[in-house]
Amino acid sequence: MANDELTVAVLGPGGIGGLLAALLSRAGHRVICLAGEDTAKTLSTAGIQVSSGLFGDFTAPVEADTELREPVDACLIAVKHTALDAALDRVPPAALGDALLVPFLNGVDHPATLRARYRPDRVAPAVIRAESTRVAAGRIEHGSPFAEIDLTGTDVPQDRLDTLAAALHAAGPTTRVLPDETATLWAKMSFLAPFALLTTRYGLPLGDVRTSHREELTALVEETAAVSKASGGPADPAQSLARYDAFPARTKSSMQRDAEAGRALEIDAIGGALLRAATRHGVPVPVTARVVRELRDAGH
Repeated sequence: MANDELTVAVLGPGGIGGLLAALLSRAGHRVICLAGEDTAKTLSTAGIQVSSGLFGDFTAPVEADTELREPVDACLIAVKHTALDAALDRVPPAALGDALLVPFLNGVDHPATLRARYRPDRVAPAVIRAESTRVAAGRIEHGSPFAEIDLTGTDVPQDRLDTLAAALHAAGPTTRVLPDETATLWAKMSFLAPFALLTTRYGLPLGDVRTSHREELTALVEETAAVSKASGGPADPAQSLARYDAFPARTKSSMQRDAEAGRALEIDAIGGALLRAATRHGVPVPVTARVVRELRDAGH
């Protein structure tokens, strides 16, 4: 086995997890996907099929199991926040050993949850910018013309972060290691929260939200930036608005797609976490609070 070949477990081989699993496998790493029995059976026999304008169309072989049973170099967590507690049963702390635990989750509260359960100095949060959808077990459609990963981790040894980042980067996604975990997570949150909350609240794609609900979008962006700044993250509301304006008008948030499909929504991981941070730091967020309340009142 080559020294630079990693063994990587992927918990939740859906849109993001399945894409990363397939890319790492294609690059020569050993990949073990952790999923329910039916999905695990499909993946271990048929592999993962990827359709991507950026990375091409290919099928990559993976191993699959219902839980982690051996040490790995890294375990990528790519489930939704709503499924996290149940999914972690597939990753017993004893089996994980010295592995990096890399959550690709929305929000800012999950690293503390994971550090309470696993080795705190092995939890390496990541954010990914990519639109990727699981259309069936082991079938992934990657739609965005980009896939970018920011990897971080407050007390994680630098060489471990660098090794994983190099493997991911060589496999396809543009990957960098960032020194400030708080800033990294809040940079994603600042962009995601206004977009996810408003597209879901009105059931409209981004183009309609930024024209018909511009005032609310601006207010949410400014409130989120203020909470981010108070939390030790970046605050650039003008840049966030400019990014929304540059997106294709038909862009939908993943929360909105979940709502349309009747799936559980990450309102607590995104809206709830934002409100909790605002309360902690004494930042007034009246528009955000109202939108989150309306989403919850609608039964989401």
